[in-house]
Amino acid sequence: MQSAPFGEIRIHYRTLGEGPPLLLVHGLMTSSYSWRYVMKPLSAHFRVIAPDLPGAGKSDTPTDRPYRAPAYAEWLVEFVEALGIRGARAVGNSLGGYLSMLAVLRSKGVFSNLVNLHSPGVPELRLRALSMLLAIPGVQRALAAHIRSRPQRWAHQNVHYYDETLKSAEEAQEYGAPLGSVAGSRAFARILSEVLHPADLERGLAALAAAPFPIPLLLVYARQDPMVPPEHGETFHQLIEGSKLLWLERSSHFPQVDCPEKLVRLLLEHFRPEA
Repeated sequence: MQSAPFGEIRIHYRTLGEGPPLLLVHGLMTSSYSWRYVMKPLSAHFRVIAPDLPGAGKSDTPTDRPYRAPAYAEWLVEFVEALGIRGARAVGNSLGGYLSMLAVLRSKGVFSNLVNLHSPGVPELRLRALSMLLAIPGVQRALAAHIRSRPQRWAHQNVHYYDETLKSAEEAQEYGAPLGSVAGSRAFARILSEVLHPADLERGLAALAAAPFPIPLLLVYARQDPMVPPEHGETFHQLIEGSKLLWLERSSHFPQVDCPEKLVRLLLEHFRPEA
């Protein structure tokens, strides 16, 4: 596809089922593979579409393009238009939830309903510190080299579940594979540095708080999340007029893996698809 922020780029995506479109947007360091346990049950009601974001999974990793959140949000709109699914329901996990909210603000009607699972988006102290660290000359390349030396180990150590026994060698291979190349590891280091840039997060929060959210927005968080503070859910709920907040029990950052059956029931109840 042609993309204004990313140029000519090949995008890998998974699709299953028929019916109204449902877009699933993954988060940082994962890929469309993260939706593996929910795609089939959801496909009984929807045409489910799960892309790999630029720089992730099996999609291309441009080396000369910005990986800022506004660029990703613009790309999401372009992807939806390329597939002809404007007005789709959408679910975004982690970074994918945040980017999906920005896409809604960027393009009226891109989605008709959005569920945000555990997204970041608040410029907390650790994100500011990370941004400053990765801005030091040479640090990004050193991080990329470190990740590239043992990509499966890096993936295994940095994806966390409520029940850590849910991790698998297959998952580490899936998430680690793109990090094993020079282009993939450097793209990841750039994404880590750029996509949650504090200045962009501040602008994003201001935009989200400026007016009632234009479509139904359900925020889903768990009380236990080592990757994104659960308080982010409360912050978004208080800022975004018209949003709803739901807490999941016995879950963490990836409910599509922690409790897939529970998540599918929640999504079907929220979206209320036709039988």
